[in-house]
Amino acid sequence: MATPTSDGGRAANTHRRAQRGLTRLLVRDMRSLRRLIIPSRLEQTVPEWIEAVRALVEQYGAASSSLSADYYEAERIAAAVTGRFTVPLAGPPPDEQVENSLRWATKDVYPRDPEDPATTDAQRQPMDVRLEQAEKKAEAVAQRLVTDQGRGTVQEAVRQDRQATAWARSAALGACSFCKLLASRGAVYKQDTAKFRSHDGCHCGVVPVFKGQRFELSDHASEWARIYREYAAPYPGDQLNRFRRALAELGHLPAL
Repeated sequence: MATPTSDGGRAANTHRRAQRGLTRLLVRDMRSLRRLIIPSRLEQTVPEWIEAVRALVEQYGAASSSLSADYYEAERIAAAVTGRFTVPLAGPPPDEQVENSLRWATKDVYPRDPEDPATTDAQRQPMDVRLEQAEKKAEAVAQRLVTDQGRGTVQEAVRQDRQATAWARSAALGACSFCKLLASRGAVYKQDTAKFRSHDGCHCGVVPVFKGQRFELSDHASEWARIYREYAAPYPGDQLNRFRRALAELGHLPAL
């Protein structure tokens, strides 16, 4: 008889919380680096700050991969599949990707001519406001880069493991509408599925499914699937917007 597994199982929820706890520590350490940015010397100090954050992303990304490897191995044991398998740890993102992402997060801190029509409202804000906004963007970017490393570890393990058949997305109740939609699809992501789709600040997890297992949607993901079928599926081209509005109207917040 097939054993059940779910996006709402204890192991999946525990792992997702562990990854989120890891990124909270990442954010704590990133905030201690804010002092490296000196407003009067942005051209010199922002690159130094980027390098320091890049080192944190590498450090915490390795921890994220390790957490995911432990989770995958435990799930494999719980599934009682045969054969030995060593989980391949995902490596850090390319330095260029990290630098470009952080430069995007900090692009508004540099001084602009307020009379220039190309200057945005964000760039007209006082320096302390611009720095705070840049910090929030950078934290969300770093969280995604770190957690993607852990998610990539599970996804690559599913791809290489002959005893794995698919993976599903695990999203928390407070996830955005995009993540809720993808989680509601269940274990439709096979071994050759393209890279996990995430966004800045995304905390979704990857749930492996093994031979002999039966995947079951959690109650909340089943409800998201029902809402999508009823309120969004019949409207090609406007499905995500309708799903988002339906989530908001039915109290499944946040629906951003």
